[in-house]
Amino acid sequence: MEFTVITLLNGLSYGLLLFMLSSGLTLIFSMMGVLNFAHASFYMLGAYFAYAISTKLGFWPALFLAPLVVGVIGAGIERYGLRTVHKFGHMPELLFTFGLSYVIVELVQLVFGRAAVPYPIPAELDGPLFTLFSTTFPKYRGFMAFIAILMLVSIYLLLTRTRIGLVIQAALTHPDMVEALGHNVPRVFMLVFGGGCALAGLAGVIGGNAFVTEPGMAATVGSIIFVVVVVGGMGSLVGALLASLLIGVVQTFAVAIDYSFVDLVSLVGAQITPETFGFPVWKLTVSQVAAILPYLMLVLILIFRPRGLMGTREG
Repeated sequence: MEFTVITLLNGLSYGLLLFMLSSGLTLIFSMMGVLNFAHASFYMLGAYFAYAISTKLGFWPALFLAPLVVGVIGAGIERYGLRTVHKFGHMPELLFTFGLSYVIVELVQLVFGRAAVPYPIPAELDGPLFTLFSTTFPKYRGFMAFIAILMLVSIYLLLTRTRIGLVIQAALTHPDMVEALGHNVPRVFMLVFGGGCALAGLAGVIGGNAFVTEPGMAATVGSIIFVVVVVGGMGSLVGALLASLLIGVVQTFAVAIDYSFVDLVSLVGAQITPETFGFPVWKLTVSQVAAILPYLMLVLILIFRPRGLMGTREG
């Protein structure tokens, strides 16, 4: 019972962090039709800006300022870079964002170096939040979950209960009509792209000190967020939330389980011998294959439900 509850809580907090990271990518794709390959790089920028700001002003100012800086950079990239290639179709957009991801990584290495930077958890959030049975749950993981839920509620209210949200949604389906009503549609798209980048930056502020802040962090999570977006359904924010939680819980439980496949198969009365597959499969444990489980889930989704869990279109 103790193992199950604590692992479930850890999985949910990790899944909510994945949602924070993938929500910006989902919004950009659903509103603009742009699949931003540099999205994970903005996550990295958020962590590094938070580190730089926190060394001067502390963590709490960095929590607000770093996503704002990343959002401004993202808006500038859309205005002076992505908008220029948008008229040539989706392939130039993909190539632009793909190349941009490498440029950002190289710039980060030039400024901050190749080694990890000391971006610690703030003292106020360091320590146990509560103790269940004999295991403690970290206070910072609870903070991560709180920020992710607050962000989800804010996005929902913005898109469904405000005039800005209505203009954004209308600009997606009827841009000519929105422009005829006096709204600047290119500026709306610029703000959407900047806002999506800011959400990635916020995830970097929260995740940078929970894990590690180094130049390879973008590559570490870059593939996972695309798995989340595809599994959840391209452009579906609810789907991204469900996929994030599912992947977070499954992967966390897989890492924590130290059973071999022989042990698991024996629970249902079957037997595996060394000759069954021709290689030492009996030595593999669930934790050793935990890293590939999200990609296995992606393959299964593409085979049996190509539009994703909550998606309405297949491409």
